[in-house]
Amino acid sequence: MLAPEQYGTNVAIKPRSQERVEFAIRLPGRTGDAPVWLPIDAKFPLEDYQRLVQARDDGDKDGETLALKQLEIRLKSEAKDIRDKYIAPPYSTDFGLLYLPLEGLFAEAVSRPGLMNELQRKYRVTLVGPTTLAAVVNSLQMGFRTLVVQKQTSQVWRLVAQINTDLGAFETAVERAEKKLAEAQSAMESVGDRTRILKKHLDRAEKFTKALDNTADND
Repeated sequence: MLAPEQYGTNVAIKPRSQERVEFAIRLPGRTGDAPVWLPIDAKFPLEDYQRLVQARDDGDKDGETLALKQLEIRLKSEAKDIRDKYIAPPYSTDFGLLYLPLEGLFAEAVSRPGLMNELQRKYRVTLVGPTTLAAVVNSLQMGFRTLVVQKQTSQVWRLVAQINTDLGAFETAVERAEKKLAEAQSAMESVGDRTRILKKHLDRAEKFTKALDNTADND
């Protein structure tokens, strides 16, 4: 249900710890590339469950009660184990998932009065079965998609901000160019004025030279 980069197997969540959880979902949240792990440990108390099923098949009410009690004790022990080994904020979420791979086993566990609440309150562990785990993963997938959209939106806004910055620099460059062009135009106009003045001087000089030549010829 998840892409390979979204989860890990046999993950050592606590630094310098040899304990490894079977599966953990990789969540963003810490600085850099370090993930926050959501630990998922599968437990299958097969013997306890089989004793319960057998007692019911035999119509053994006392055996059924005892089997349910043993199942509850076993689940509390497993939840404590998950808490002590794998729940370690900020390296992990502040809760873990205890996965029961049979819907019948999960149904028996959640039907025990107060068990779910105690596991969550005391051990910070939530029971999940095949269906509820799928729901959790689907919710996380939606979260991943939201994060991707937010990241893309952030990238778009950074691009827009960069474009605005570039446009500001471009406008400044255009203003400078316009100023330079205006200065160049003014300089060219000044050159034109000077050229006309010089031409007038040259015309006067040429006329004066011709007048002197005519005077010399007459002499």
